Amino acid sequence: MPNKRLVWFLIMIVLGLAGGLVYGWVIDPLQYVDTSADSLHPGYKADYVLMVAEIYNTDSDLPGAVQRLALLGNLPAQRLVADGQLTARTAGYSEPDLALMDALSQALQQAAPPSIPEVTVTPTSGGQP
Repeated sequence: MPNKRLVWFLIMIVLGLAGGLVYGWVIDPLQYVDTSADSLHPGYKADYVLMVAEIYNTDSDLPGAVQRLALLGNLPAQRLVADGQLTARTAGYSEPDLALMDALSQALQQAAPPSIPEVTVTPTSGGQP
């Protein structure tokens, strides 16, 4: 008698798993709507930055690299690469991968427009602010 109960228990477990998979994959699958790459986990962002660095290493197309990095959010490309480098170093990426990311970072720094000098305002005599 215990063997019969065990068989029915296993049959019900298999049916439950099968029903759950059919429901989750066929009847009502999860659909992501309006998600963007900037919602990725930092580790995946670092992977993406590395992929962009690999492409840049192959084609030397800096505007294309900046355009690809723009998918990760509204931050400047230099900042996105720096964040990716930090995550990559923390995660223990290999030295060749880190070198590719460093090369992209250096290229972005060299291509960056010169910074705007800071403007100081001096009050004039006799005037109201």
